[in-house]
Amino acid sequence: MDINWYGLSCFRIREGGVTVVCDPYSKSVGLTLPKLKADIVTISHDQPGHNNLERLTGDYKAITGPGEYEVQNVFVTGATTYHRKQAGAEPERNTVFFYEFGNLIVGHLGDLGEVPSQAEIDGLNLSEVDVLMVPVGGGDTLDPTRAVDVIGMLEPRIVIPMHYAHDRLASGIASDLASVDKFLKELGVVVPEPVDTLKLNKSNLPEETEVVLLNVSA
Repeated sequence: MDINWYGLSCFRIREGGVTVVCDPYSKSVGLTLPKLKADIVTISHDQPGHNNLERLTGDYKAITGPGEYEVQNVFVTGATTYHRKQAGAEPERNTVFFYEFGNLIVGHLGDLGEVPSQAEIDGLNLSEVDVLMVPVGGGDTLDPTRAVDVIGMLEPRIVIPMHYAHDRLASGIASDLASVDKFLKELGVVVPEPVDTLKLNKSNLPEETEVVLLNVSA
């Protein structure tokens, strides 16, 4: 499996000849998404930072809400969650997705802002989570403390932080987000050396949870 990060919450996952693109963004976020060929596209919520299909090619299946789906032998489970609740306002819906590629399970939490209950976690019927993409920058999404809580509930083998302040993000977005360093300090890990692409298979997964930082792909 190969995983690339394109900034904010957008990833490309390639495994077994199938390509999944998560949360493709528009130029409004300050980045320009390269053209990506996809078989499956998941959109956690209907906002320009997560729902832009214009840069995608291929005969893809777009999944925009909760449910259970099978596309080219990849099983996708989407579950309803929410942004962080603001006083006096209805929280915006967010869909978390889990992708089962044979013996590897990858989770993408979108703009999750509230820590799910244990009953909600159990309702996903996940045997285990191998890779988890977690928002850590705060704002409407998980802040570092809540991100660590969610990681403790799901116990993934690999954590990939996302949705934090990084280079080239539009200033209006970056100013609302914390850096990834605050999350790493909260989790109590040494800052890992970023890599361009995460390459993995079931046999080389770590025994204990590890954090992988990805560089933004051009």
